[in-house]
Amino acid sequence: MCTLHPVGVRPVGQLDLGGLLLAVERAAPVQAVEAVAEELARVMAADPVGFLMADYGGTGLARLVRTGRGAGSDDATQWVPIEGTPQGRVLRTQQVQVEPDGAGTWFYAPVTDRGEALGVLELRLPTPPDEATAVNAALAGHALAYVVIANGRYTDLYERAQRTLQLDLAAEIQRRLLPASFTCEAAQCTVAGFLEPAATAAGDTFDYSLSRGALYASLTDAMGHDLPAAQLASVLVASLRNSRRGGSDVAEQAHQANQDLLEHTSADEFVTGVLLRVDLASGQARIVNAGHPVPYLLRDGEVALLPHHEDPPFGVTDTAFHDAALHLQAGDRLLLVTDGMLERNASRLDLPAELRATVDLHPRELVQHLTRRVTQAVGGPLRDDATVLCIDWHGGMDTQRHVGSGADPSRASGPL
Repeated sequence: MCTLHPVGVRPVGQLDLGGLLLAVERAAPVQAVEAVAEELARVMAADPVGFLMADYGGTGLARLVRTGRGAGSDDATQWVPIEGTPQGRVLRTQQVQVEPDGAGTWFYAPVTDRGEALGVLELRLPTPPDEATAVNAALAGHALAYVVIANGRYTDLYERAQRTLQLDLAAEIQRRLLPASFTCEAAQCTVAGFLEPAATAAGDTFDYSLSRGALYASLTDAMGHDLPAAQLASVLVASLRNSRRGGSDVAEQAHQANQDLLEHTSADEFVTGVLLRVDLASGQARIVNAGHPVPYLLRDGEVALLPHHEDPPFGVTDTAFHDAALHLQAGDRLLLVTDGMLERNASRLDLPAELRATVDLHPRELVQHLTRRVTQAVGGPLRDDATVLCIDWHGGMDTQRHVGSGADPSRASGPL
């Protein structure tokens, strides 16, 4: 495991966490990952060391950094597909993988924080790693996630590596309305969302936040396309976040969002949405449905639509909003979707059947799987955003989070 040693005393294969952090702090934000890679190369005699960052669509990884053998001047252009590659298997399974190649041994570790799979750390070691070396390399991958997240506040480098398509103005606005992380593993629940955009941005958003006592989540769909839809979604999301951060419950958030849309948008503009609050101790949930498709509940292998009181969409009329009650049980899976997952050619997809068939998928993998299935069903460019938010409820009595990050080095694939 990571241990601290006096300056100048670093056993081969063991990381000096203090030295690693110092190297990162001394580096510029755009060089922070290189600093980690160079430290790993020196301490573990690895050559090369690389970091591949996963794209938003879950289809591939961009090699953002590679030090030593094979390093180039623009490694971000090196694209590694997820399907059929060891890096892709590590990203999907979140298990470290060891592969001898004759001249050395490749070691791959997930770079993941709280379920957000950022990418993969790859090292070529001169000999097969023993258990201590494998532990250190796996923990280095986990630490690298924090380095990427922290330094991503100061540069566009990491954001650019995650994009496979150039965004127009509307899509850029829409992207900024989504949470900083699409996935979060917590003690009582795991949350994951994904948005598969239409040819022109169609105003979908999802959001979530954990307080000390509750999970708040939302899925919304602004009418129209392109810049007007993005602007409308901006007003709605800003209103919901402002109310939530002020301590409002979901009914109060819905009321304020409705008032803000009535005041600041035109009479023919509206947004549908579902707002959710789950008490982390009891599993008691309150749900507001503002003219939106009804969420699904997977419980004990059976799928049902949630009981609800459907109010008008936000921005239509000055009305009161009602919140329906739901008691979550350990093992429940909630799925919130926008109409892009249900209408037109997307209706060919049997969502209840997909939910039953994918019960073992991590929410992060599930949401990407479902949106891929929609694009396959449509057979061409989407005419509406396809957006989904999944919540797995583990139980209010849990005090330790369910880790799906691969941070446990004992979950290795291949010989050690």
